[in-house]
Amino acid sequence: MQFAANLSLLFTEYPLLERFDRAAAAGFTGVEFFFPYGLPEADLTAALTRNGLELVLFNVPMGDWDAGERGLAAQPDREAEFRAGVERAAHWASVLRPQRVNSPTGPAGPGPAARDTLLRNLTFAAERLRAVGTPLSLEPINRTDVPGAAVATVAEAVAVLDEIGDPDLGIQYDLYHSLMEGEDPGAVLAEHLPRIRHVQIADVPGRHQPGTGAVDFPAFLDRLEGGGYDGWVSLEYHPDGPTEDSFAAFGPHGPRATGR
Repeated sequence: MQFAANLSLLFTEYPLLERFDRAAAAGFTGVEFFFPYGLPEADLTAALTRNGLELVLFNVPMGDWDAGERGLAAQPDREAEFRAGVERAAHWASVLRPQRVNSPTGPAGPGPAARDTLLRNLTFAAERLRAVGTPLSLEPINRTDVPGAAVATVAEAVAVLDEIGDPDLGIQYDLYHSLMEGEDPGAVLAEHLPRIRHVQIADVPGRHQPGTGAVDFPAFLDRLEGGGYDGWVSLEYHPDGPTEDSFAAFGPHGPRATGR
């Protein structure tokens, strides 16, 4: 396993492009962020290249983020907008070459049409991104943070994947969202680890760094590693204090190590 830094939440003491430098200085070899849209392509490419960083992931557009929107995939009246966003994501994937692009569903629209819309949209997104060589992941998001989320648990995500039947479409497993939904991470990993393509972590409660809440991270990481997971584990938390200080909970080597 390798740890990656989510630059939308970590190193926010610094301007965005400087965060790449700070992550590399802290020893990270991989980064992710929420969105690349609206930023200069050349600047993002240069920030990754000069630091030798791998881009692990970014998200498809999710509506008006600043207004609180958190995903359009299950909104029947906004299907065209979702698909236009996928086209933007595909363009950026062809430029930045992330390991994968992620799609939280956002809230479900009214009525049974929302489910059919979700399945059509995710099928379209997976096919469009595959055309540029980037797999799609589906992320369950808890219904406390996103009321009415169309997919909130791993079991719900697996049901969607089974209906779509695309072998390239996997699950982005966010430990924070899973615990907020009352899931048992050990049971999730035991049953569904082969479907999990990317992992994000934060402590609960609070969504801060490990050691600030009740999560037994050594046990979780041992289960993850023992199950054969060899992908990225992204730190997607709000640091309680300076970002660099938040890595102390990982021990003397910190998350900077390429593996545990």
